[in-house]
Amino acid sequence: MTDMSKLFEQLIEQSQAMAKAVNPGFENFSPSEAFKGFEAMWPTMPKEVMELMFGNTVNKDGLDARTRLLLTLAGLTCQGAQADTAVRQTVRHALEAGARKQEIVETIGQMSVFAGIPAMTRALNLAQEVMGDNGDDDQ
Repeated sequence: MTDMSKLFEQLIEQSQAMAKAVNPGFENFSPSEAFKGFEAMWPTMPKEVMELMFGNTVNKDGLDARTRLLLTLAGLTCQGAQADTAVRQTVRHALEAGARKQEIVETIGQMSVFAGIPAMTRALNLAQEVMGDNGDDDQ
């Protein structure tokens, strides 16, 4: 283990100890589990709304919502896919904007070069949670 890895591990342990000292209920707190209920209440925006907000409404010759969402997914993967809700929501919205499952998998897979295999694997697992629920294998 490198010195940086040891330092990072110590910082994580120290942060967890502080959180437990402030509120003992944090001992068993899992952010990803806590936000799943909230995530289920947040609907997927229709493709037309995404085009209006994220697509080429602002820049008519710019990127469409599908491409912007695939780029967002790439960025989230490069950050280590630590924001479970953001990754799942981005996958859900990308599908709604017309991205195929293959494109989502390729986007995440390409990021293994930049983010590493663990980040790619984590993002693929999160994406699979969404795509597995979709049921449409052709997308």
